[in-house]
This record gives sequence, structure tokens and C-alpha cells, in this order.
Amino acid sequence: MKTLVIIPSRLSATRLPGKPLLKINGISIISHVFKRAESANIGEVIVAAEDQEIVDDVKKNGGNAILTHKNHKTGTDRIFEAFSILSVKDIDFIMNVQGDEPEIDIKDIKNLNYKMMKNNTKFGTLAAQILDPKMYENENIVKVKTKEPLKENQFPHADNFLRKTKDKINIYHHIGIYCYGVETLKKIISLKQSKNEIINRLEQLRALENNISINVGLAKSSPIGIDTEEDYLAIKKIMEYK
Repeated sequence: MKTLVIIPSRLSATRLPGKPLLKINGISIISHVFKRAESANIGEVIVAAEDQEIVDDVKKNGGNAILTHKNHKTGTDRIFEAFSILSVKDIDFIMNVQGDEPEIDIKDIKNLNYKMMKNNTKFGTLAAQILDPKMYENENIVKVKTKEPLKENQFPHADNFLRKTKDKINIYHHIGIYCYGVETLKKIISLKQSKNEIINRLEQLRALENNISINVGLAKSSPIGIDTEEDYLAIKKIMEYK
């Protein structure tokens, strides 16, 4: 079975414009993510960018990137366009690694790929234990509620994805990585955006609301996603200290 890794990226993020090209240790955030994904060694890695500046930066740092349209509503749409442009054959799974988690654990990328292949799953993602109670109420941190407790060797179904909650039963910190079977990806992008998806800014709700199951694996670590200036400064400090 073969996996293709695609990292969607754009400069026009509302909360932190220009985010992918912000530097940590002299290298852009998007190039850090590319290098992590490449180090997992599960398949070819491509950045699907909305902006030529991102393509140029990734290539300058030794990565592969292609330019996609500017009018995509979600990262999933951008990924599907990139997959169509590449027209690669014999791909079973497409992994979507979010471009704003430069500390994503390489073992977690490998683990999700392994679980997808072992179970021949149609759609999978990862989540981590919540250690800080403040995270439940933090809207910038996406949570997933699973149908059963999340354990290392399990791959339970997601029940819901949410931004804030008072419920703490089977609630975990959702990690920005998805893996789809090719046919599942085609089905998702053929569906209209759902009302819940738009309100919550969570595109995975479109799948759940159309009876497409999402399996959730337990991640070893909980990387910081960069959404704000504060997130960027915090992760920059951590990575530069290392």
C-alpha cells in the first residue's frame, strides 16, 4: 500500500497573516513541517500552496511544492486539487499534514499511517490526552470526543469535534493530521460544506454529518498549532532552545 503526503499551505490566515513563512532557527514554519513529514519516510511529500512565495521557500529548502488555486474553501479541497495535478498512480492513502505544527512527532505520522494500513481504514486522524484543564475551554484548541476511551492499541470512531466543552468524558486534543483513502477523499470534496462545519470552522464535521466514519489514534505528544502571535513566540522559544 502506498501513501502520498500533502501539506496544504496559504499566506492569508486571518489570525496570523504570513504564518507559513515565519522563521524558527532561520527556517520557515512550512519547511520545518515538510522536513518532519519527509523524515517519517512513509511516502512522497508535497506542499500544496496558494502562494508562489511558499512554493519558492519550500523548494529553496530542498522540498517539493506545487501551486494551487486561491479560491479553495478548505485545506481538503486544496489537497484534492494537488492530488489531481500530480496524477500519481497506485496511491491508496493521502495524508494531510497541517502546515502550522512544526513540532509534530515523526512517530505519530508513522503511527497513523500504520493504523490506516493495518485496518484498511477509510478516514483516520490523531488525538492526544489533555493535561491542562484550561484546554477544554480554549476555542483555539480543537477537541475530539471518541465513542470509546482512546488507548495506544485502539482506533475508535470519533463521535464529534468541538472547539470548547465542559464535558471531559472521552474528550481529547485533536492533532492536525488526517489520512484518507483516495475514494473517501473524493467523496468528501463532492459534498457541500455543512452549516456546523462553517460555524465551527471544522471541516471534519462535513464527513461525520454525511455518515463518513473517522477513526482516531492516540498520539504520543500534543504539538502546539500556530494560530496566533503568542503561539508562534512560544513554539519559537521551545524549538530554538532545543
